[in-house]
This record gives sequence, C-alpha cells and structure tokens, in this order.
Amino acid sequence: MRAFVDSNIAVYALGPEDDPRCWGARAVLGRHGSACEIVVSTQVMLETYNVLRRKKKALPAQALAAARMLMRYEVVTPSATAALAALTLAAEHGLPTDDAFIVQAALEGGCDTLYSEDLQAGRRFGHLVVVNPFDAAAHEPAPTVPAATPPSVTPRAAAKRKRKT
Repeated sequence: MRAFVDSNIAVYALGPEDDPRCWGARAVLGRHGSACEIVVSTQVMLETYNVLRRKKKALPAQALAAARMLMRYEVVTPSATAALAALTLAAEHGLPTDDAFIVQAALEGGCDTLYSEDLQAGRRFGHLVVVNPFDAAAHEPAPTVPAATPPSVTPRAAAKRKRKT
C-alpha cells in the first residue's frame, strides 16, 4: 500500500506528545514506515515548513530540519501537466486549489490512501481514498476499491497460475 501524507500529519507528528493527534500522526508514519510506502510532495514540504514557522513558532533551523526529514520519503514534484490536472480536479470536484494539488500529487504518486485532516474522510478520487487518522472510524481498514484495469501479474501470482494449468 502506498500512502500520501498531507502536511497536517507531518506537523502533528512533530508536535507535543500530550496532543492525541501527535500519536495518531506518528501511528500513520509508523504503520507505513518504509520509505517506499509513504509519499509526500514538494507542496507538503513547503506547507510543513510554513506551518511550523508561522503557527508553531519553530525556529527556521527546526522547520528546515522537518522539511529535510520529509525528504526521506518519496517526494512527488508536480509538472505543468499535473498542475493543470489539479486545477481540473478543483473545478470538477469543487475543491480548493491547495487541496486539489494534494489529491493530484497523491494520484501521481500511485497512492491508494491519502492521509489528511483537511479533506472529507472516505471521499474517493478514482482508486484514491481519503482517510482522516484522527477520526475514530479511521482505525478500521479502508474498503477495497476494485481496480479499473486488471492488476499486473506478480511473479508469485504467475507461479500459482502455472501450477493450476
């Protein structure tokens, strides 16, 4: 499973341990701790830095360290084509442009889960489902979405098929 993490998750994960959202955010990052499973975007890096500086009053070096920490995950850098696709999402789904860019980056990153507090939990964009990890229902597994196209054959699946024939 590939999961996209919005900036609010990153900010809460770095927050004070007495905030229950801190533990929810850390649980998301711990559950998907492998660098190949978590995806962020350059927008998430910028927003995290900005929120830490302006709202959390972090020192520039602390906020920069947080942005660097996010680079250990896969980082999606949007192209002009992705920007246009995000604006199309905004127009078609009535999303604020910032949220549409997050959704598009998650789609570009091949994610099936988007962890965010900002979007409607359970909302789907094709195969992508929005999960709010601070919502009690988020602790239940997300329903499986049927693929629009048949999944690629993995070596294990191919071996099983050979044995059956």
